[in-house]
Amino acid sequence: MELSVLLLILVMGGYWVKSREQARRVTLLGRFLAQFQIEKLMESLTQGYLRALGENDPERQAPIWNTLAAQETELAEQFNRFATAFAATSQADARVSTWPVAMPYASRLFPKASFDLRQALALHARAIADAVRNRHGLSARDKAYTVSAELFLMQHTCHWFCRSRAVASARLLARHRTSYAQVLASVAPATRQAYQALVRS
Repeated sequence: MELSVLLLILVMGGYWVKSREQARRVTLLGRFLAQFQIEKLMESLTQGYLRALGENDPERQAPIWNTLAAQETELAEQFNRFATAFAATSQADARVSTWPVAMPYASRLFPKASFDLRQALALHARAIADAVRNRHGLSARDKAYTVSAELFLMQHTCHWFCRSRAVASARLLARHRTSYAQVLASVAPATRQAYQALVRS
């Protein structure tokens, strides 16, 4: 009986510590994001892409793509400023555990099994900017898919930092009906290579 009580106390204590750490991470990231309109722009772009791709008439598509181009540029610029601002965060606060599930202080106790969110955000900033500039001359449709994939991967990274890799992947599937593996396969090859090297996945 005493062992059961002790185990229950340990489990409850671990959950409390984990919840506090996650709340701290959410607050930290939220403090930087609050200075920008990244989430609003991302939602607007996603809806705009669906509207443009659902329009069969090229003449009616054109003004939609033109409007979206301005939003893409604004989002890329804002995200770059966000990543630059977040770079001032300490290394200890920016570490992200690569374990599938959240464990209290895992990134501090096992630093080799973690990655630096500052580096990940800088990577995303470059990747989003490259996708928006469309250096490879993709069609409007293919560019929209690539930009979307880059944005979804960035969002996955942020959720991973705040919660865990498993929760981030579940949210990605629920919100966008696509898996982490699918998103990773859809980003630019340079993004995928650099990202996998960083998170070692």
